Amino acid sequence: MKREEVERLQADAAALLRKASISFTEHERMSMEVADFGLNDIRNIGLEIIVYENNERYCAKELILLPRQMCPQHRHPKVDELNAGKRETFRCRWGEVYLYLEGSATLSPKAHVPDRYKKHLSVWHEMVLHPGDQCAIAPNTLHWFQAGDHGAIVSEFSSTSVDELDVFTDPNVKRIPEIT
Repeated sequence: MKREEVERLQADAAALLRKASISFTEHERMSMEVADFGLNDIRNIGLEIIVYENNERYCAKELILLPRQMCPQHRHPKVDELNAGKRETFRCRWGEVYLYLEGSATLSPKAHVPDRYKKHLSVWHEMVLHPGDQCAIAPNTLHWFQAGDHGAIVSEFSSTSVDELDVFTDPNVKRIPEIT
């Protein structure tokens, strides 16, 4: 991604945070991660992230999704004997988010997934999260999620986050953004 596009997406995400009345600092806006997962299709597959804290015991983040933006299917595997993989709790703060997990498939899911990405999705048990709703996800559980038509903001509370070790079902995904 080009630096100008990153700045545009940071501004769009900041506008959603303001709309949701979620306070943030100028430093947080400037350091906000814009993840395109290496697919160059940020308006469909992408995520904007503010990391409040990530240490050896816990992590707290704000996940900002623009309208219909999705985070691709992945899992958080065991890291070592001391880290069984990231356990995370998603709490919807604003908008509507469609979270997909292992379990019986939902017959008419709300997600709108471009055909080229469907082959990389294998879990279709849908949970629709509205503001105040939350869901805990165990380590090594396949999951993916998408914002509704107006975007969504999700607070993530988890054990230590080691994003570069996430395992994605799409072999083309690169978790760490490359900015030119």
